[in-house]
Amino acid sequence: MEGYIVVVKGKPEGPYTMDQLKELRIKPGTFVKTAGMDDYKEAHEIPELCELLGMKTQVRRPQYFASLDVRLLAIIVDYFLVFAIYCVIATVTVLFINEKEARIIAALSGLGIIPIAKMIYSIVAEASKKQGTYGKVLMGLKVTDEAGLPVTIGRSAVRNLSKLICVATLGLGYAYGFFDKRQQGIHDKIAGTLVIKDRLL
Repeated sequence: MEGYIVVVKGKPEGPYTMDQLKELRIKPGTFVKTAGMDDYKEAHEIPELCELLGMKTQVRRPQYFASLDVRLLAIIVDYFLVFAIYCVIATVTVLFINEKEARIIAALSGLGIIPIAKMIYSIVAEASKKQGTYGKVLMGLKVTDEAGLPVTIGRSAVRNLSKLICVATLGLGYAYGFFDKRQQGIHDKIAGTLVIKDRLL
């Protein structure tokens, strides 16, 4: 059985077995980590510990919100990824076209699909287990509801479709986030979502 590292008085100790954890009488807010975990979690966030120690799962409201500049970097990464995939598909497609002009038209005509593909990708990725696109995951960001829980595919769709309002207002919908304590743009307000950062110990 995998051992647990437990933070006691600010210092990591262990690893401990499940039986040893019972003797330690850890609390729901005690930070715990295994070798397979990327970061520490509070004990109540780990289902097997809740079951073993008789704890109730508690919802901890998000405390660390992603700034708009980091979110912008994530968007740039995502668009680069989608564009790279488009370039590969376009290159393969034009290989089957003989006329030069037809090749150019075929390559350029698909550029309008990129924003649509990006939106569909975002809707699916933000409702997935990763809670974000590749760019967001790379930047340590997650999309949640206002209680810090994963979003459904429906809420993710509302969030991403609402970005059209931000675009229609020439970016003012995004800029609204600069004045919001939780960095919520208009699209986040409409969908009831947050973009949070991974908690640091």
